[in-house]
Amino acid sequence: MKRVVLFAVTATTCLAAGLALAADTIKFGVAGPHSGDLASYGIPSRNAAELIVKEVNAKGGVLGKQIELLIEDDVCKPEIATNTATKLVSEKADVVLGHICSGATKAAMGIYKDAKIVAMSPSATNPALTQSGDYPNFFRTIASDDNQAKLGVDFALNTLKAKKIAVIHDKGDYGKGYAEFAKSFIDASGKGQAVLFEGITPGAVDYSAIVQKIKQSGADVVIYGGYHPEASKIVTQMKKKKMKTAFVSDDGVKDDTFIKVAGKFAEGVYASGPKDTSKLPLAIKATEDYRKAYGADPGAFYPQAYAATLALLNAIKEAGSTEYSAVEKALRTKLVDTPLGKIKFDQRGDAIGVDFSMYQVKNGKYVVVQAK
Repeated sequence: MKRVVLFAVTATTCLAAGLALAADTIKFGVAGPHSGDLASYGIPSRNAAELIVKEVNAKGGVLGKQIELLIEDDVCKPEIATNTATKLVSEKADVVLGHICSGATKAAMGIYKDAKIVAMSPSATNPALTQSGDYPNFFRTIASDDNQAKLGVDFALNTLKAKKIAVIHDKGDYGKGYAEFAKSFIDASGKGQAVLFEGITPGAVDYSAIVQKIKQSGADVVIYGGYHPEASKIVTQMKKKKMKTAFVSDDGVKDDTFIKVAGKFAEGVYASGPKDTSKLPLAIKATEDYRKAYGADPGAFYPQAYAATLALLNAIKEAGSTEYSAVEKALRTKLVDTPLGKIKFDQRGDAIGVDFSMYQVKNGKYVVVQAK
């Protein structure tokens, strides 16, 4: 009996000590798609956070505290993202890396705002996230879709010499927003005409109806706003119909998964994506660390997520606390070295100096064909 009592006391003491230790960590939330069709966007970001936190903790952490990761899967769905955000708030996350998709990010941001938690996305490009002024707690390490759409339209008109452009989108916050900007730039250009503007249904098996409309429109170029699962099907069906219409898309398609799924039909497709900074010293280190840890090349938005993680941890260090206003101020005033270069954030929350380039699939890989 004495042995049982002693065990109970010891267990209680250890539990109390464990709770005290947990309360004395900096809680770093990570939200994004870690399963489902868009997991290839979220897993590299999660891995970036894990690599950096492991290294930082080995050196003593930040402000003398270890970093504790709180990782949640939102599957890039707005309705799940609200639950994810609520859970991270309940777990008392100090800051959040995420979300990944613009729709999921928009759904979650109000929850973080009410809880006074800074969130930083490596990939959510919807302009309203920073330009509306609704989310002063939101930051991102990627440029917004108005910049991306302008690049796509300029490339279609000036490089591909398109006169007729079909603009299609997946009806989501990200894809439709990109497409609407693209159409507005076409209409204002005086050089070309948007001969089709239409949304598709995400997740459909067959897109022959929209492919037929593109063909009938006589478009020289298709500009598509959306993600790679739908794009791969549309491109495949276009190529099988022997259509020579060029396909120009966004960073939702500039992903190796698109190439794997579309196979030979991916050849020649254009997609904009974050400008290439792979030759910067910290970018080289980040890539080498990923390959060593995971035995593969990093995927989409990894440099942006690596940069966001560094920026958030640096802001906490510079602020001397995890207090919301202090962290927010540090992000806007303190430069931090990242794989994207030295960055800080403007008053809207956009990283200063980041931009997009245009890429094309050549011999099964995306290569830069036009840099801004």
